[in-house]
Amino acid sequence: MKEIERFINQFDLNKFFGLFIYNSNEPLIFSSATFLIIFTIFIVLHNFIYKNKKLRILYIVVFSLYFYYKSSGFYFFLILITTIIDYLVAFKIYNTEALLRRRIYLLISLISNLSILSYFKYTNFFVDTINNLFSGNLHFYDIFLPAGISFYTFQSLSYTIDIYRKKIQPLKSYIDYLFCISFFPQLVAGPIIRASVIIPQINNDYYLNRSDFGQAIYLIMAGLFKKIVIADFLSVNFVDRIFEEPLRFSGIEILMGVYAYGIQIYCDFSGYSDMAIGLALMLGIKLPKNFDSPYQSVSLTEFWRRWHISLSSWLRDYLYITLGGNRKGIIRTYFNLIITMLLGGLWHGANWKFVLWGFIHGFWLGVEKVFDLPNKFNKNTFTKLVGLIVTFNIVSFCWIFFRAKDFETSIIIISKIYSDFQVELLIKFPLVYQMIFVVMVFGYILHYVGKRFEEYFIGIIINMNFIYQILYIGFILIIILQFKSSDIQPFIYFQF
Repeated sequence: MKEIERFINQFDLNKFFGLFIYNSNEPLIFSSATFLIIFTIFIVLHNFIYKNKKLRILYIVVFSLYFYYKSSGFYFFLILITTIIDYLVAFKIYNTEALLRRRIYLLISLISNLSILSYFKYTNFFVDTINNLFSGNLHFYDIFLPAGISFYTFQSLSYTIDIYRKKIQPLKSYIDYLFCISFFPQLVAGPIIRASVIIPQINNDYYLNRSDFGQAIYLIMAGLFKKIVIADFLSVNFVDRIFEEPLRFSGIEILMGVYAYGIQIYCDFSGYSDMAIGLALMLGIKLPKNFDSPYQSVSLTEFWRRWHISLSSWLRDYLYITLGGNRKGIIRTYFNLIITMLLGGLWHGANWKFVLWGFIHGFWLGVEKVFDLPNKFNKNTFTKLVGLIVTFNIVSFCWIFFRAKDFETSIIIISKIYSDFQVELLIKFPLVYQMIFVVMVFGYILHYVGKRFEEYFIGIIINMNFIYQILYIGFILIIILQFKSSDIQPFIYFQF
């Protein structure tokens, strides 16, 4: 009785009710202890209802909307608006024979989705551009950017476009479609899952075998490790300082900051994707891989086949090919590549620095295609090494514009690297920044040996008994706690 009384006295009712109220200062994210506790409760309850398919789907949908509410507040209603419009439009497209009417219905989907996205993401960008071009004084709007709006907008668009192209049939149940778009593991930062991938899995019998369970544990823990031990540590202790005040640092420190950001953004985003895939696997849904050791690429063409695979394939299939792809001559191909990457850059952020980031990628992709560089770099070991170094440094150079707060800061960073390099500091860097250097090098080593290590380690975890799996989870969590910063660091791609 005393134990029960002590528990009641220590129970904080405000914190409990806080779990059901959106707090903009504490959004619910995968790397938080709160989410891991809530998900554990969610999965335990899931085990009691999974045999009833309709109830199971509804249960996951409700939790997904709750998760999004805890991430973006009442803006979860935008998902309901988007899905209702596209669910109804999809039937009109599918059941209409006249080409003009089918195109009109598809246009309704495009306009409704892109209008919502444009208002929340690009209104102030347009205002700023107009003010700069015409010396105007239009006022800016206080607009909240809902988490992951770019991701679920692209997902919903792919559904209506695929139906228009007669690749899939519309779902009969609205709840099933809402499940496709709102599925919480990938809702706010991808992967961008096409309806054709997830629809066949919705009504499958739920069964979590030993292999899938072991793989899920590995992916969730690996994602947490990447995010907290590598990405957050480098961000808080080094990268943020370099990019916020570059004038305080030497060229070599800034260059190391750029390389550190390269592994930070990879571990941050791929860490989220790993967790998303692992959490989905726990629920019997298999999501496609979103990263495939991108810094092992020997060309930028290969890089975009390995980096953010769901976005690059979406841009290829729904934008680049629609524009004509490589079917209309080299000049048109070059133009299509640049336009695709320009819009890809703008998708990442409402800022001209993202447009420049996309343009550089598009320009170099065109250069590679014109001079057939991917094949030339793949000839032998030496050319592969040259291609790897060139590609990595082009990507790293572009990260400067991606990460810097504005163009002015980007120029300062580039000029400092060029004019204040101080080669002698290269030897001193590992001594002055010991822990930063160790974590950065460790991150890149994991990346370059990742695939073999991952396959080997997943096999070990799958064959562990349950007690050892629990001990493995505890061991990883202990390491994470040693590196965890006091404030929870949101995932970088939440802003997109």
